[in-house]
Amino acid sequence: MDPLSDVLSMLTVNSTLSSRFEGRGRWAFRYPHYDSHIKLGGVLTGRVRLQIENKAPAVLLETGDFYLLTNGQPFTSSSDPPGPVQDGMQVSRDHRGPDGVLRYDGRGAGDAEPVSMASGRFTLDSEAGELLLRHLPPLIHLRASDPGARPLVGLLDLLGWETAEMRPGASIARTNLASLVLVQALRVYLANAPQPEGWLGAMADARIGQALSRMHGDIAHPWTVERLAQSAGMSRTAFAVRFKSLTGSTPLDYLGGWRMTVARNALRHSDEAIARIAERIGYQSETAFSAAFRRMVGESPGRFRTLSRGAATPSA
Repeated sequence: MDPLSDVLSMLTVNSTLSSRFEGRGRWAFRYPHYDSHIKLGGVLTGRVRLQIENKAPAVLLETGDFYLLTNGQPFTSSSDPPGPVQDGMQVSRDHRGPDGVLRYDGRGAGDAEPVSMASGRFTLDSEAGELLLRHLPPLIHLRASDPGARPLVGLLDLLGWETAEMRPGASIARTNLASLVLVQALRVYLANAPQPEGWLGAMADARIGQALSRMHGDIAHPWTVERLAQSAGMSRTAFAVRFKSLTGSTPLDYLGGWRMTVARNALRHSDEAIARIAERIGYQSETAFSAAFRRMVGESPGRFRTLSRGAATPSA
């Protein structure tokens, strides 16, 4: 499995396409700080300004463009030109119709062209989410003209159709479409970003990305720096230096950290035996795994499982 698919498959994601917006005239909505999720949207018609609070300048999105908001900072969405700023959450509560569409008529219907947008969010509540979000810029603007963006244009057409009205199977269709948009948007971003930072940059690097793919493809393999360097076609020293400069971790620290991410995910969300988890991520015994888990996480796998599920634990 390639690293991006591996991380996305580990995310605890509520990828429900949340809304459609149709606006006329001049308007501006401010949204507060939000936690642990990515907001995404696409402009079906018209032009929209997005601005992260205390960041300048605003970004202008046109028909066919997408955006990703990744770091939870307050932001403002507005017409071009904008109207007076209002509380976006309150406007959503007051103006959303029974069909789920948010319709708003702002000041001066002739001052700004009509706008329609489809948007959604992905709630991320796992360590894999932290790995994904850590190195993304707060606002990613994907233009319809960007290389590789053609599939996004097709997805935008589908999003517009699905959000126009309620249809049978709408919930599952919107969820799957939103997931496809997220994956494709990240692909386009990686293909066009000058130099993504951190883990994303490492994944985009031809040689280090190859080693990451090997690691993620067989997490239980007894990898050594030498073997990973060979898979990347590099010397051991050059590979180790390049890997750390991109990810901030040594190759084996990264591998150990990812193994524990997989383990924590399994302990939280499955009844898989601890011995089986240990074997699956590359430990020769449950004892060795438990010692490594306690050293990294600060508690035993069994206690972590109990606490993560909100169960009461007996006092010592």
